[in-house]
Amino acid sequence: MSTVNPVIILSVFVVYTVLLFVIAHFTSRKSNNESFFKGNRKSPWFVVAYGMIGASLSGVTFMSVPGGVYNDKFTYIGIVLGYVIGYAVIAWVLLPLYYKLNLTSIYSYLEQRFGVHSERTGAAFFLLSRLLGSALRMYLVVFVLYEFVFVHWGIPFWVPAVIFIAIILLYTFKGGIKTVVWTDTLQTTFLILAAVLTVVFITRNLGMGITDILKVSSEGMLEENPSNRGFWSLVFENDPAHSKFWLKQVLSGAFITITMTGLDQDMMQKNLTCKNLRDAQKNVMTSSLLFIVVNVVFLSLGAALIYYAQQKGIMPIEMVNGEQKVLADKIFPSVAFSLSSFTAVVFVLGLVAAGYSSADGTLTALTTTFCYDFLHFEKRGFTEQQVTKYRKLIHVGFALLFLLVIIIFKPFHDDSLINMVFDIAALTYGPLLGLYTFGLFVKRRRVYDKAVPFIAVASPVICFFLKRYSADLFWGYKFGFELLIVNGLLTFLGLLIASKREKC
Repeated sequence: MSTVNPVIILSVFVVYTVLLFVIAHFTSRKSNNESFFKGNRKSPWFVVAYGMIGASLSGVTFMSVPGGVYNDKFTYIGIVLGYVIGYAVIAWVLLPLYYKLNLTSIYSYLEQRFGVHSERTGAAFFLLSRLLGSALRMYLVVFVLYEFVFVHWGIPFWVPAVIFIAIILLYTFKGGIKTVVWTDTLQTTFLILAAVLTVVFITRNLGMGITDILKVSSEGMLEENPSNRGFWSLVFENDPAHSKFWLKQVLSGAFITITMTGLDQDMMQKNLTCKNLRDAQKNVMTSSLLFIVVNVVFLSLGAALIYYAQQKGIMPIEMVNGEQKVLADKIFPSVAFSLSSFTAVVFVLGLVAAGYSSADGTLTALTTTFCYDFLHFEKRGFTEQQVTKYRKLIHVGFALLFLLVIIIFKPFHDDSLINMVFDIAALTYGPLLGLYTFGLFVKRRRVYDKAVPFIAVASPVICFFLKRYSADLFWGYKFGFELLIVNGLLTFLGLLIASKREKC
């Protein structure tokens, strides 16, 4: 391991944070509540598109996608290809709806279509999903900073957690989404730069090109693969019963995008800051193509990291439940810190950038959702001063909840976080998928609004048990992220049962 002085890493962290505050200062000047919630609808589409890369990848993707190559090979590419399908649905189905209704919170649509109970149910599932999912993403950043910096000084884990949350709270406090759109561009740049520079240093250290590393690494994976059907078996799993079956991966990628972007206030709030619908559509489709390129880079990085770690004997192995286990989330930092002081610093910068880009928009979106879907700011006739007061209190409240989840989760971290994040999403976004699908495509039936919360809770509960016992119930079949589709379908059927045909 490289003996990087923790002071150097902390100094880089501080300098980067100061740079963010400089951007926040200039973007939040003359900001008001309209700026915080809507960005004044003046964001350039290409800035949003580029920044969306960092916001979507997050710290979990930054570490878990490369590390996940160890167990899942290159099967993640199927999910990435499904992203393009999902973004097309967002561009041509959801965005026209949101712009037509001039929405600030996308869950306001559910009130117009079904009623206030449905609106609050959809908003509550978003709050739960994003609070847990984004807190885990932030946890990963705090975890690495703690392991490689603060632990050397005997500082407890909660200290960097408090620092990280406080920083995000402060630079989003005034400008909100207007600031986030611009800080995301900086963070995307450092995130991608960290991956590329790490690959460059690995190839130089080993004296091999990236194509040579990929070839040798793939050959090693094939030797460990009992079926050994050639390189494409590492990319597309052909066994329908396998959780990484290629068709399930593609469908999962499509529905991940539709739900975790198109039905997610965090991601859509950024899209809704574009000047008009056409700009928002250009932003979304450009993002979909960029995601393919960036994720291929990260998968290539994963192969290079694993091959280097195996060659140098630095694969992170720990005892988990009495067994030796490779900790996928530690592969990237282990290699980065062993290469050189420079790659260690670059890694920390990339991880911090990924963490910030995931957390800042989420905190703003949670505040927006609570303000518009639970407090109904636009209906209560609050003055500008009253809106500002309540908005700031809510913003601080969610920051404290983030901190609580991060601290509570630490004892339970023993596996790749990306799988856990997707499991949470499958359970919490399924009801949103069912609600929006029913609302958009079933036009002449009125749902009993008060029944919606019960239906939306029952569906993920059923899916939780389906996932847990699927191998026993369905002849060895294991659910992957396609459980989201089942969850949405159950919600849809429940809504159909709890509805009646409207008279013409």
